[in-house]
Amino acid sequence: MTRRHLDPIPLNPARAASLGEPLLAWFAIHKRPMPWRETKDPYRIWISEVMLQQTQVATVIPYFERFVARFPTVGSLAAASPDELLKHWEGLGYYSRARNLQAAAKVLVEHHEGTLPRELGALMGLPGVGSYTAGAIASIAFNQPVPAVDGNVFRLLSRVFTLSDDITRPATRLRFEDLAQRLIPSGSASTFNQALMELGATVCSPTRPDCAACPWQDGCAARAADRIGEYPVKAKKAAPKEVDFAVLVARSSDGRYLIGRRPDGGLLGGLWEFPTRELAPGETVESGVVGLAEALGLTSEPPVPLVTVPHLFTHRKARFIAYLADGAAGPDGADLRWVSEAELDEYAWPLAQAKIRGAIAQPAQLALELTPRLPGA
Repeated sequence: MTRRHLDPIPLNPARAASLGEPLLAWFAIHKRPMPWRETKDPYRIWISEVMLQQTQVATVIPYFERFVARFPTVGSLAAASPDELLKHWEGLGYYSRARNLQAAAKVLVEHHEGTLPRELGALMGLPGVGSYTAGAIASIAFNQPVPAVDGNVFRLLSRVFTLSDDITRPATRLRFEDLAQRLIPSGSASTFNQALMELGATVCSPTRPDCAACPWQDGCAARAADRIGEYPVKAKKAAPKEVDFAVLVARSSDGRYLIGRRPDGGLLGGLWEFPTRELAPGETVESGVVGLAEALGLTSEPPVPLVTVPHLFTHRKARFIAYLADGAAGPDGADLRWVSEAELDEYAWPLAQAKIRGAIAQPAQLALELTPRLPGA
């Protein structure tokens, strides 16, 4: 892997050799059982790596097992309907991951006979596949001597080598990837990269690292200097913007609910929700709900508070404030449907909207108890 204009991190070959053997020995004893570790199938390894981005292992395992049971091959994933795909992803969040998986599967069917390529460059040419995912597939599935640097590896290497580079910078990723590649023992890329990630995830944790259990404790520069808490160096994120959304839960006289499909390509694209509108600064939730009803051409009884659901996005701290409008009537269409309460479960929902869906099945008093506060009410 050639890195132009790269300032490499110094690494003595003897030190690199001294780190490889104890890490591999530790991993052989302490690695956690995971279904994707029981196979060398590149497809399953790819699915697991995408699911594990921003998501804990314990959460991913049941999703992974259901997903590969329904979509066992690249071809079956490529042919899936978008709604069924998103339903199988519902609850994992970051839904662009699922859409990119299917887009990549279609490329693989059309240009690679339905199989994942071995070459790093070809893998990175697939939709949604960046340097980490490509490195993980190439190394774990094909034992290619390429790095796979995730957040756990950033933390681990920054402590072992006391590296003060800001890990949010792209240039830092290149330096860490170069270092991680030079650490890989010959012929052991698959096991070594998994071991690196496992050590970071289970021992070299962000706040309470278990240094006594670490196979690299004697070679860790941060531990020797008693500076573990200083690494990794990471620029602070701006505080998330606070925003409120009005949500109209319109229920017809025969017990059906109005739901809409979010546009493809945007945030939470392709998922279903109750009609929702972001409130302008100073706008009351009541005016937002009325505005939604008017825009949809709905008539109903006066809407009443149902539930408020807080939700944290990457850059926004949101509250979804839902009002129930009984006796509603109005138009529907391809992306706007009236469905029964039982049919609501057939659609894929964002997490916050799924909680609102759950609230409508509860007694009114219980739903109101779930509401922490209602602005403008």
